[in-house]
Amino acid sequence: MNSNVKTAGTTHVEVARGFYRVAIVGAASLKGKEVAEVLDQRNFPSTEVKLLDDDETLGQLEAVKEEMTFIQAIRAEQFENIDFTFFASDAESTLKNWKQVRDAGSAIVDLSYALESESGATVRAPWLERQLGQIATPELQPGPAVVAHPAAVVLGLLLSRLQPAVQIQRSVAMVLEPASEYGQKGMDELHQQTVNLLSFQPLPKRIFDVQVAFNMIARFGAESAMSLSDTERRIVNHFRKIVGENAPAPSILTLQAPVFHGHAVGLNLQLDNSADVAQMSSALSGEHVSVVGTTQEAPNNVNAAGQNEILVSVLPDAFNTRSVWLWAAFDNLRVAAATSVECAELMAAARPRGQIQ
Repeated sequence: MNSNVKTAGTTHVEVARGFYRVAIVGAASLKGKEVAEVLDQRNFPSTEVKLLDDDETLGQLEAVKEEMTFIQAIRAEQFENIDFTFFASDAESTLKNWKQVRDAGSAIVDLSYALESESGATVRAPWLERQLGQIATPELQPGPAVVAHPAAVVLGLLLSRLQPAVQIQRSVAMVLEPASEYGQKGMDELHQQTVNLLSFQPLPKRIFDVQVAFNMIARFGAESAMSLSDTERRIVNHFRKIVGENAPAPSILTLQAPVFHGHAVGLNLQLDNSADVAQMSSALSGEHVSVVGTTQEAPNNVNAAGQNEILVSVLPDAFNTRSVWLWAAFDNLRVAAATSVECAELMAAARPRGQIQ
């Protein structure tokens, strides 16, 4: 057998020395793969990363920390002695499995939003927590950490940095959502619609129930299980939870864009005084925010891909001196995965190392 394929577990001695066992539920999903990559990039102190998913992907090989690991079935015994479990699949899978994970003693990080209404769950965004100087209360057995929607994280970070520098009367955001927010099935449907349109074939509409290829959509079809209005409510709700009173929540319109990956946001700010672009650019600059000048390539889905950075341009409003536009682009999957791993890091730092049971 190839020595690079993981087959054996780690010992309690290894865990006691400061290492953790991790499980990713939905390991074959777009978010699951991104979580595995960020765990590796941030050198998360793990001795084992279990990749778990449904029957369609069982036995599939994935690389974790330069080793090949099999995707295994989701079973209760898989969570024995697991310290952190990331739910990166859909909400249905999370709701089906999370209680057995909790009962096994594993801390839970939820990227599916399924647990945001559960008792003890907390919507978290470590980027905002650092920005605002928030310190989480240490807990030996914390409730589920629900990863804030990436658009809420980005809007929260931008507005919380600007609020002390300028007086914002009102903010309005247009959020352009990619197909990757709806997983591989959303990506596949956009791809197939594009191909079929060019070949004059009927369009598949199982996911969106409407044409999204070469189109901009403010509402999905009646048969779609998703809703853009639900997304808008989630973004605003998460914004309020992670930002609090530090910046007013923006009004939001979410549109489904005909792009596979990466969010873009147009944010208009109405100010008390004349806009100072240089001052606002300086206030925005910092960790995770890269301000793009007018002589550089404007932020877009392509140049934001794979980055932890939010690319943003500050643009004066040609018709109103007390108004300014922000144009931002960011990798939605990377922001969600980075947020989830940093949640686990903070949960680990707040407790003794080793088994949490």
